[in-house]
Amino acid sequence: MTLRQSPEAQETRSEVRAVLRGAMPPLKRFWPGAASAFLSEGSAVALLAVSAWLIVRASEQPAVLYITAAVVGVRLFALTRAVFRYTDRLSSHDAALRQLATTRTSLVRRMIPLAPDGLTRTRRGSVLGALVDDVDELQNLPLRVVQPLVGSAAVALGAVVLVAVVHPPAALTLLVCLAVAGVVATLWGWASGARAERSIAPLRARLADALLDHFGSLDVLVAYGAEEASRARIRAADADLRRALVRRAGAQAGTAAVVSLLAGAASIAALSVAAPAAASGSLGGPELAIVVLVPMAVFEVFASVPLAAASWRQVRAAAERIAGAVPVGLPHGLVRETVAPTGHAPELGEGLSLRGVSAHWPGADSPSLLDVDLDVRPGERVLVVGSSGAGKTTLAHTLVRFLDSRGGYTIGGESVAGLAGDDVRRTVGLCEQHPMLFDEDVRQNLLFAKDTATDAELEAALDRVGLGPWLRERGGLSARVGERGALVSGGQAQRISLARALLHGFPVLVLDEPTAGVDPDASDALLTDLLSAVGPDQAVVLISHVTVPGALVDRVVRLHDGRVVA
Repeated sequence: MTLRQSPEAQETRSEVRAVLRGAMPPLKRFWPGAASAFLSEGSAVALLAVSAWLIVRASEQPAVLYITAAVVGVRLFALTRAVFRYTDRLSSHDAALRQLATTRTSLVRRMIPLAPDGLTRTRRGSVLGALVDDVDELQNLPLRVVQPLVGSAAVALGAVVLVAVVHPPAALTLLVCLAVAGVVATLWGWASGARAERSIAPLRARLADALLDHFGSLDVLVAYGAEEASRARIRAADADLRRALVRRAGAQAGTAAVVSLLAGAASIAALSVAAPAAASGSLGGPELAIVVLVPMAVFEVFASVPLAAASWRQVRAAAERIAGAVPVGLPHGLVRETVAPTGHAPELGEGLSLRGVSAHWPGADSPSLLDVDLDVRPGERVLVVGSSGAGKTTLAHTLVRFLDSRGGYTIGGESVAGLAGDDVRRTVGLCEQHPMLFDEDVRQNLLFAKDTATDAELEAALDRVGLGPWLRERGGLSARVGERGALVSGGQAQRISLARALLHGFPVLVLDEPTAGVDPDASDALLTDLLSAVGPDQAVVLISHVTVPGALVDRVVRLHDGRVVA
């Protein structure tokens, strides 16, 4: 009886496989390292075999002619072991690190269509962990899983063949010992460390979440006396991660010990099998040395197999976390691009037009916007009001194509369904409730909008939004704004965000709750400055849950439960 997996489970497995495939370097880059690893490990086994034969044969005091070739072989395999070990490290790490850069870049590219609305339910620590720790873990797939397994299997098979040429029963014993060692060591590692290995990646993300929450909200934590509780969460997360790492290290040490014990048992078993033949004279002393000592060299190479199994569990756990944090497919509700960006803004023409538009957030069961009709003409100021949850932010994100929509949405008579989201956002710009300010100076935060702007243009834009005197008090454009605008007030952050939008020159500007976090007494002044700074030909969609002076807008649209009611 077979159990059928749910579509969600099948999709998750497919995404994990896609992540793992992306972590493997191309064959043309992978095979030089794999071949070098095989030759290096094979040289180690051959070195021990030839050395054992040489020492025992030399003790019999034969003519020098009989051992010259063995002397040359010892020198050859000693050199090739070191040379191929170097080329192995050089080639394999070069291939893995190149693929690591490709994997990380691919992950960022996958995140771009998800941002910002497809990542709202993903904690920042999870995304940070996926981009840093989990992607770093993926490099172990070629380095510590595939390559060791391929090289060890090939060397072990070659060693069995070598011993079989010398004494077939000993070769069979070696083969059985290798099989038993593989099963026992892998099961030991799974039983003692599998849970710890799978938990390490989530525990790292938990610690990252705790640290980000602590430092990102430190002022609030201190103000409400919750800093010590936050520190306790960090200490608990760190302790759990440390325990998991210790358990993993203990499991790996135990696995190495098991392999060492089985290596000794393999040599004893080989001696027991070969001793009767040596006693009868059918097996010479040099050959007996090969049969007894080769298993030790083979098991030294074979020790990487159970470690590869442990690395595989870690790599797979990292791949599962990456697939969970950044899915391959777009969640329902996000825009699925069907055309490539052209780099040109669609003409506004007669303005924006929405007819029967519905939209919902990714993962939501019901739409947040339902059958909305809205027209925005060039130069018009439209105020959209409604209580929290009425659909105002959904409308804003639909207008800039962060969210997909059903119904008719046109810009200048052209349907946005045939436009790339980047091109739509060249015409329709968004100033969010909490503007993103980078931990740079004022100049750099404005240059993101127009990298060719001169300092005079930047200062003029700040003057238009009422920040001229503030800028001069702060010492000019080189003044820092802090991480996420920590060194400026909420109103100043909104003004900097609007100055950035003015520099870009959006024909339509959506202001989503620009007075959020601003003192009520200063909100009217802020709105007056913001709307006065916008050019007469620019349309504005102002979204607000607070009262706005009627003289600042041309008309009011009211939303309730995702519908236009007035």
